[in-house]
Amino acid sequence: MTAVRRWIWPLLVLAVLIGIWEAAVRIAQTPRWMLPPPSAIADTMWTDHALLLHHTRVTLIEVALGFALALAAGLAAGVAIDTSRIVERAIYPLIIASQTIPMVALAPLMLIWFGYGLLPKVLITALVCFFPIAVNTVDGLRAADGEMLSLLRSLGAGRWTRFRLAKLPAALPSIFSGARIAIAFSVIGAVFGELVGASAGLGYLMQRAAAQFLTARVFAAIVILALMGIGLFALVAVIERLALPWRRYLTGDAEQ
Repeated sequence: MTAVRRWIWPLLVLAVLIGIWEAAVRIAQTPRWMLPPPSAIADTMWTDHALLLHHTRVTLIEVALGFALALAAGLAAGVAIDTSRIVERAIYPLIIASQTIPMVALAPLMLIWFGYGLLPKVLITALVCFFPIAVNTVDGLRAADGEMLSLLRSLGAGRWTRFRLAKLPAALPSIFSGARIAIAFSVIGAVFGELVGASAGLGYLMQRAAAQFLTARVFAAIVILALMGIGLFALVAVIERLALPWRRYLTGDAEQ
């Protein structure tokens, strides 16, 4: 029941907004190529479901591969920065500086270097996702209990044992927080890569549909992207709840 109560108000607000949109478009007799009503978007999602499914599959593969690459690289970078002051001084400023590089300038270079295939979209997605994972990993590892680390050190525990018993458990909540942010950004990164240059994917489909004034198809792709982002975010949240079941009691999420 808690989950139902949590979602009922957003769903009610969404239903009201959709109703207002539908009524306003019909009353004003707005051309469908300019702003289609929600009913036309739903009809397009049904009639073009095969086309939308094909391009959704392509975007989802890009998102999954890009996020997986960013997760591996972000965790490795975070652990390296926490382990070595030299590594921290060498690469942490570069990680921060990388966020100042506009993706609109970097994405075309990716296409020049790696072509129009899958790889540049995966790399762009990974670059978008990398920063929150790396930074949250560093913050989480540094939040480990100092007294626990001192106790383990006094008992003769090595670096790996201290990492496994103290640092990693303390860092997991921050790592999952970074992963939730990154998985939401991953959809944006994949679509941006497709808009710059692609032969498939929802970003590519939106670009082609907009050029043909198929506005309902553009909105249909946007709806799918929104659902994809929400679904992936929820998936990471579910994995977090399974991996860290005690957090619901610490954060007050447990059912009373």
